[in-house]
Amino acid sequence: MPQSSTYHHGDLRAACLLAARELLEEDGSAALSLRAVARRAGVSPTAPYRHYPDRGSLVSAVAAEGYRELAEQLAAVHAAPSTPDDLAEVAVVYVRFALDHPALFRAMFAEPCDPTSAERVAATAVITEYVQGIVRDAFPGADSSGALATTVWALVHGLAFLHLDGKLDSSTPEVVADQVRASVSALFAAAPALSQGAAPVTE
Repeated sequence: MPQSSTYHHGDLRAACLLAARELLEEDGSAALSLRAVARRAGVSPTAPYRHYPDRGSLVSAVAAEGYRELAEQLAAVHAAPSTPDDLAEVAVVYVRFALDHPALFRAMFAEPCDPTSAERVAATAVITEYVQGIVRDAFPGADSSGALATTVWALVHGLAFLHLDGKLDSSTPEVVADQVRASVSALFAAAPALSQGAAPVTE
């Protein structure tokens, strides 16, 4: 089992985060505790409490790292995504991130976190603003309430968990990418037809 470097003055926080990430990757969230992190980081059992008063604050810090990494990978897909096809490619990267980092992804979105963590809130806001920006650029006429952006995110996020939970075929990256692209395309292809087929409102 790999060991993180022992604690040296000034890098305790980084050592704890590294230890937490290693534990997540090896054994999932069930193995993640402040005591386990202390053992992995090679510090005293009470040392992590200097930065993380409880497990929720540690999970929040790990989640914030994950949000930042996800945002970087999404932004790297296109310098300025502005079309539905660009959006589909971003969606592929989102789902791929979940499959490449399943324990981290679950810690980001399925683990209870500290709602007062400024770091986590800020990192989450970056993802939210990124998704909203893509939808605004790809669909200039979309409503200003952000409902379409929420719908797109819900679709892509749902696809990520369906693949993670084995409900969709994730046998190869190509299969996953094709499924995600098809789902995103189907959403926008169906929208005009649904709108035209809606029954008129009567008094």
